[in-house]
Amino acid sequence: MDEKDWFLLQSLSKEKSLTRAAERMYMTQPALTYRLQQLEKRFGVPLIVKHGKGIRFTPEGEYLAIYANKMLADLRDTKDHIINMQREVQGTLRIGASIYFGQYELPLIIKKFLELYPKVQIHVDTGFSSEIFDMLLQEEIQVGIIRGEFQWLDQKHLIQEENICLVSKEKINLEDLPSLPRINYRAPKLALKLGDQMSFSLSHAIDQWWYERYQEPPTITMQVDSHETCKEMAKFGLGYAIIPRVFLRPNENLYTVDLTLKDGTPIKRRTWMLYRQATLKFAVVDRFVEFLQNYELT
Repeated sequence: MDEKDWFLLQSLSKEKSLTRAAERMYMTQPALTYRLQQLEKRFGVPLIVKHGKGIRFTPEGEYLAIYANKMLADLRDTKDHIINMQREVQGTLRIGASIYFGQYELPLIIKKFLELYPKVQIHVDTGFSSEIFDMLLQEEIQVGIIRGEFQWLDQKHLIQEENICLVSKEKINLEDLPSLPRINYRAPKLALKLGDQMSFSLSHAIDQWWYERYQEPPTITMQVDSHETCKEMAKFGLGYAIIPRVFLRPNENLYTVDLTLKDGTPIKRRTWMLYRQATLKFAVVDRFVEFLQNYELT
């Protein structure tokens, strides 16, 4: 087996589909299938079986996929060590970021970092915070930027925190909320399937705020999977929404109220940088962590 075989097995493990694995590897499905068949012939056992519209590994295939992940991780570490021996900030930095942060904040951060260290190559993955956290656990990335609270036992740094607020087109009496139409954020099905911890914790905090004040449930008239959509619906007077304040712009002229629990605790959502202390031995990771710790978000 060589590096391409390891990537093939890793792609199949992640995608559970020949078609998507081929796309991930930038090759045709017949070419991927042929290489897989050569692997099966070499080991003398089937490595996958068809499962509905996708595939699943046989026990032998599962064992080889675990081996492939280990070999790829070892290869990445070896490359990083060799580059680090040159004592110059260069090499590949692997970052994972939540969707919002990756879209609105990360591009400028990367641009400014590369102005300081032009020999660095940066590989970025974006997705739900739960996906990024899992990639960090699997050591597929060196730095994870996630929103919400995750049980991480190594190094973390608070990058940003934002208030959760109620928004509406016009000023409203909070006592009337139970009878007013609410545009409710509902996490996308994929996030729920992945067990997105950020969505669950935020929803729980909002529910706590609500039931501290009201006996009846909210009157939900719309369910949408985007905070931006919640805001746009509210702008047209279709109801009120509860969203992170970071989605608001200064010129939108919306009525807003920050949510605070009865004990005075504001409801916030936090963005964290997570990393392993051990990875700071690599100059490129050490410099990026230091850079982001001192970076002021716009």
